[in-house]
This record gives sequence, structure tokens and C-alpha cells, in this order.
Amino acid sequence: MINKKFDYKILIEEPRLLMDVKLKPTQGDRFQPTGFPEIGAAEFQRPDGTRMVLVESAQSMANRLESTIIGADGYNVIESLKGISYIVSELSADGELKFTSSLIEAHRMNSPYIISDKNFREELKKEASYFKGQPMNWKKVAKAVFKYDVNSLIHGVFMANLEDGRLKLPRILSSFIEAENIREVSTGGVKNNPIDPTGKLRTNEITKDVYGNVPYHRTEFTAESINAYFNIDTSLLKSYELGENETKLVFFLCMLKIRKFLDSSLRLRTACDLMVDSNIVFNIEKDEYVEFPEEKEIMEILSDLIKKCEHSFSTPPVTKLQVKAKWKKEGEKPNNSEENIDKENEDDTLEDE
Repeated sequence: MINKKFDYKILIEEPRLLMDVKLKPTQGDRFQPTGFPEIGAAEFQRPDGTRMVLVESAQSMANRLESTIIGADGYNVIESLKGISYIVSELSADGELKFTSSLIEAHRMNSPYIISDKNFREELKKEASYFKGQPMNWKKVAKAVFKYDVNSLIHGVFMANLEDGRLKLPRILSSFIEAENIREVSTGGVKNNPIDPTGKLRTNEITKDVYGNVPYHRTEFTAESINAYFNIDTSLLKSYELGENETKLVFFLCMLKIRKFLDSSLRLRTACDLMVDSNIVFNIEKDEYVEFPEEKEIMEILSDLIKKCEHSFSTPPVTKLQVKAKWKKEGEKPNNSEENIDKENEDDTLEDE
């Protein structure tokens, strides 16, 4: 095994950068993978018959990587990353004020709480040279997204609510966690009612069937190995031609998210508490690895890059919007003619990126 020192100039020339980090349960051997309604755990088999299970999906990992840079208020970035671009929306509904941002919205910049702002919508279309019925200039699109929300560039965005819905950028950074050679562990328990196990004693306010003793079952797993996979698509990143410092900033921001995630408490769920069980390195070729810098080193580089990229971000870097909203009344049906963001595009549908 050959370990090489980290060198950005060499790594950025790779078509993609891959990482395979071994994990293990913090205590014991059992863990609970992600589950989906009406499906349960996402089990599958390799062509050789090895039983596998998806521990964490690409969608969920994107959310977890995004959350590594969110500050204490829940919608702004951490103090050390102030200066990067993102969008904050102030929602006013019936006298109430609520705040959200492109950092936490499920569809990032495509959130209705963001893209419904007409001035921002028109400015974004202008910056991206994006107009209905005209060819897309993806380099301009990428630069426009970088300007307003660099994280939408990293994690991907589908602007279904903008013009004719063709603005769609795939993830530069993707990740998932899988477990290999799995075995089920069937367990269970009982939710006890110490007052009335039969469930006949009920309050006037809550009528749902949540009373009495309720037995339940749980399926956990053991595995020969658990691996977290990360992929930085450097080919895609370079194709945008953002500029030398801008490309470098996106690259190191991807690295920061990976490092902060792996250095954190990897308790993905109550019964899925994991820890790193291998060196954190880039896998370049067979038996050839490159060191992965510590968070402090990455942060020092990013601090310098944020200053150098100041001219490529919006001014100020945090775009603040004021959006009028309303609480939907019980039984009220959506009024498409009133609520539609772009009346020329009534057939647009919202998809998850």
C-alpha cells in the first residue's frame, strides 16, 4: 500500500475522487439501517449472491453532509464559513415571521419559499441566460448557481419551478453507506400502560388508538463490514469552468463536509450508532492512497479562498428575500391560477433532485 501526501493540483486532474471508509457499530454488532414506507430495509444481493443492505441512502447522506455547515440558528452557515453564498427567506404569514434558507430547504434554490420571489427569479434567469425555448449555457448556469448558493452546486438542484424546468444540475459530491454479508436480528418489546393495560381508559381529547399495552417488533442487522462511500466528481466540477479559485473552493468545501461528517458522532438513528474503523484517505488506484487533510487545515485553506472568491458571490453573499405566505385553511384546495409561480408553465412538476 502506497500512501501519498495530499496535493490539490494532482488530485483535481483525476476524473473523480473516491473514498471508501470502513465503519463499525460503536457497541456490540447490531445496527438499524434506513427504512422506507411499505418497503422496509433496502436489502439487495450482489451478482455473487452476497447479501447487502443500504444503511444510508444518497438522498439522506446529502442532507447529513449539508447539515455539517449549518449554524446554531438552524438556517445560517457556521461562523467560520461566513462569506459563502446562500439564500435566506423571511416568510410573513398572518403576522407571523418564519425564516428558512437554501441550506435547509429540500429543493434548495427551487424551494417555493425562495423561487416565488419575482425579483430573485428574474435576476437568476438573467445571470444564467436561461429563457424558455433557448439553448442552455451550462457554464453560465453553474456560475449563477455558485453566485447565489454554492451548496446547490455541490449537492445538485432541479429548478422545476423556473421557466420550462430544464435547469437541472447533478451532484458534485455524492455519498451512501452499505453493509455487506448481512444477517437479520429480530427483536421486539412492549409499550406498557402502567394504569390500564387493556386500553379502555381514554381521555376526551385524544381519540386515536394509542392506549393500553402495545407489542411491537424490530428488525436489526449484523454485517461482515459497513462502508461509507464518497465521490467527488472532479470532471463535472472542472467542466463548469468557474475559475481557478472558485473551483478550488467547491473542492475544499466538499472535503470539509466529508471530514466534519466523519469526525462527528455517527449516530444515524437510535439503534444505528457507528464509528470510523479505518484511515480516512482518497482511493486513487489499487493499493495507492492519498492522505485526507484534517478539518483545521481544510478550514484555513477555505478561509483564504472565500476572500479570493468574494467577487464571484452575490453582494452581500447572503441573498435575503422577503416572501409573503399564508396558512392553508383546513379543506382549502390549491388555486393553481392564483398560486402558480410562472403562469406560462402550469404543467411543471416538482421532483426531488
